[in-house]
Amino acid sequence: MNTKYIDLINQTFYFPQDEFKLEDKTLQFHDIDLMQLVEDYGTPLKFTYLPQISNNIGRAKDWFAKAIKKHKFKGKYHYCYCTKSSHFKHVLNEALKNDIHIETSSAFDIDIVEKLKEEGKITNKTYVISNGFKRAQYVSNIARLINGGHKNCIPIIDNYEEIDLLSQEIKGKFNIGIRIASEEEPKFEFYTSRLGIGYKNILPFYRNQIKDNKKVKLKMLHFFINTGIRDNAYYWNEFSKCLKVYANLKRICPSLDSLNIGGGFPIKNSLAFDFDYEYMVDEIINQIQEFCEQEEVEVPNIFTEFGSFTVGESGGAIYEVLYQKQQNDREKWNMINSSFITTLPDTWAINKRFVMLPINRWHDTYERVLLGGLTCDSDDYYNSEQHMNAIYLPKYNKDKPLYLGFFNTGAYQETIGGFGGLQHCLIPSPKHILIDKDENGKLTTRIFAEQQKSEDLLNILGYNDPNGN
Repeated sequence: MNTKYIDLINQTFYFPQDEFKLEDKTLQFHDIDLMQLVEDYGTPLKFTYLPQISNNIGRAKDWFAKAIKKHKFKGKYHYCYCTKSSHFKHVLNEALKNDIHIETSSAFDIDIVEKLKEEGKITNKTYVISNGFKRAQYVSNIARLINGGHKNCIPIIDNYEEIDLLSQEIKGKFNIGIRIASEEEPKFEFYTSRLGIGYKNILPFYRNQIKDNKKVKLKMLHFFINTGIRDNAYYWNEFSKCLKVYANLKRICPSLDSLNIGGGFPIKNSLAFDFDYEYMVDEIINQIQEFCEQEEVEVPNIFTEFGSFTVGESGGAIYEVLYQKQQNDREKWNMINSSFITTLPDTWAINKRFVMLPINRWHDTYERVLLGGLTCDSDDYYNSEQHMNAIYLPKYNKDKPLYLGFFNTGAYQETIGGFGGLQHCLIPSPKHILIDKDENGKLTTRIFAEQQKSEDLLNILGYNDPNGN
């Protein structure tokens, strides 16, 4: 009988896959020996495989280059990295090796941009697309960047007051974009995005505040869908409405030359994941080309803002199963040596699922389990996978340690979880490892951050105040 875990995987999915394979009966991820990582650094740990960031940027650039060539599209393509996905310096350093641009969303992002400029990682030619609702400090920081010579910083207008606020602090002329307030999918609790300006209000807004304003020049229309770029009727319907706005605006605004199709690509969340990226890019370029020809307007330059797609598939987390609790006739709880709430908060907050696979014991028999975290919170658990309504893992054996890997976790988890700060129930942040390749293509590892210690948390809480307060 096929009762081993490897049999279950082979019967359910195509395996091995590009990034996952077995070597010496243990799991490898992009040729990284994960058991060796566990033996070298222990668990719990997080890791970032830096080359995957460049790999994904390269893939997207190739898809757009092919589509532009195929359709003889006259606009240029610009890849922007959405920094809110992960602000870490090692992420930006890797991403910026690939001649890309930056999208920002808050005041402190501009401080990071200025640091990167000081180090020569970006220049005044780098586009800085500044999205988000702009409070006073964000406005001041954008103004400081533009006044310092960074004319390719393009603030995207989110509400009717922002042009006046920016004009008060920016010296001379500056470029702007307008964000469309898209209509959300029916599953949302609200009908229209809180961000941007409604479809019907954009042309009146241009005529009233921009057309005769000698200080600002409209360069970009920004289109963003919360659910990302998907091949469904909702996405194409909203995209069509966006193109109509672009064409109508282009006719009365010659300076408009760019369309930002914000809203990212999906990333792999299951071994059953299937998404035809190349088709989607080709169809986007094709629809823009055909629509602009039909409306007799010039095609725009294309900007994208990929965050999760850039960094998500570079990240992973590894835990050990500490103990199994049989709570009733049907439910077995495997307790991990960390917390889902603190280290993978999206599993708790938005019921997000990542690729989850055991690192070892693939040739053992399997069982159905629930996974529980260490906190005393009833919501600290992980109970299903994208492809099935249960979790199956090699059978628990107290004498045979079982290690679990969660993959493609590189976007948002550290910032939402509060990296380096206080965690729920004071569960410490795991050790974090950076994995790279040297000039000879050999994998290298180094510790980015040690696991939090008691004194780290006590310092934050004020118990180790040197002044005795």
